[in-house]
Amino acid sequence: MKLKQIEGNFSICQLSDLPEFGKEQEFFFCGKTDEEISLVCRTEEAPENTLSREDGWRAFRIQGVLDFYLIGVLAKISSLLAEGGIGIFVVSTYNTDYVLTKQKDYERALDILTQAGYSIEG
Repeated sequence: MKLKQIEGNFSICQLSDLPEFGKEQEFFFCGKTDEEISLVCRTEEAPENTLSREDGWRAFRIQGVLDFYLIGVLAKISSLLAEGGIGIFVVSTYNTDYVLTKQKDYERALDILTQAGYSIEG
């Protein structure tokens, strides 16, 4: 399975209201539930008016379009990284999954996945 590194640093934010921006950003993930509004974006594009904000994340995605009937793709990646003591934050889109790790763990995460047989594109 191929993974692609996403350039740049990311922030995970908690917001009080839906953001006004997004169309111009290359990476922008927003989730709203009955309890919260969460935003994942490039750090330099994070809004100032966040309720809470966690900077220092890096990301990679699973390449290609994942069929909804595929089982265990994300579970395998998360298990390997958990065994290595690396926490993750995941964003799923219609096509694929994006995995974020803290910047300090990013290279080690890629090494663990490479050793497990994953191909990493820069």
